[in-house]
Amino acid sequence: MKKLILGLFVAFGISACSLGNDDLNVDCGSNADVAFTGFPLLCNYSVKTQQNNPIAIEVRSEQELLTYFTKHPNTCPNPSDPTIDFTKYNFISIFAGAKPTSGYAIKISSIVENNCEMVINFFEKAPQAGEAITSNPTYPSDHILIPKTSKRLFFNRVQASPDNIVIGSFASQCAGGDCQKFFQLNDYNILKFQNVVAGSYDFSQYKYTATTKNGEYTLFSKNITAEITALKGQIKTYGNPTTSEQGGVYFELHQGATVTKIYIDNADTADQTAAIKAFKKAIQDKITALK
Repeated sequence: MKKLILGLFVAFGISACSLGNDDLNVDCGSNADVAFTGFPLLCNYSVKTQQNNPIAIEVRSEQELLTYFTKHPNTCPNPSDPTIDFTKYNFISIFAGAKPTSGYAIKISSIVENNCEMVINFFEKAPQAGEAITSNPTYPSDHILIPKTSKRLFFNRVQASPDNIVIGSFASQCAGGDCQKFFQLNDYNILKFQNVVAGSYDFSQYKYTATTKNGEYTLFSKNITAEITALKGQIKTYGNPTTSEQGGVYFELHQGATVTKIYIDNADTADQTAAIKAFKKAIQDKITALK
């Protein structure tokens, strides 16, 4: 297997090297993508000691988790389940270290494994042009669950754009899991958000399942109409989707520091042009394909 050199990222005994163990003459088989679960840890836990330098930790038990984090009552807008089933999952936290202002982030983008080891790919984001920032130091982090494994873990820094699209369908007069379907489309993966609460669209508070898929943001962006592009940074509602029985679709566009949010009634209301109706259908069709 051809050796793949990875960017060094040393953390509590976890260090980056290559998939394949070529130097040991071990046949590790082919590489495969690994699905993982995003975990909103900071809704229910605080970091005991903020990390000034980049670091990552792997946690295999509740006892280990409480070594690094302090549990507290939920602080996010909606309750989240803080339980981790350590018989099924390992918990991974990755920290970017101290940053001078807000606007920085670190994000796990994909995971690859073979028979010998697992590589966790991540990227970092700096403040974007025009982004409102605060001058207080920040400590960006990301937290996920991976399938239970005893394989060695390695961390690899990659380049990726933080731009993304969130699409969703919702119904206010409805109960059950089918009433709220929300996905984020990146150019490196697709996130499916879990247990989204109607009208509460701060997606940092929700667990999500991540599946590696390249180019989804770029591909779906071709459906965005000129009318919506012109709304850059605004919030606009077509019809009355949040109270109507038939519900509606949601669209959120992140481009650099600009966030545009659109709500469209499932009914073809008078304020929906032909282009908006076509865009609505593109969102509906994409959600159907993803679920």
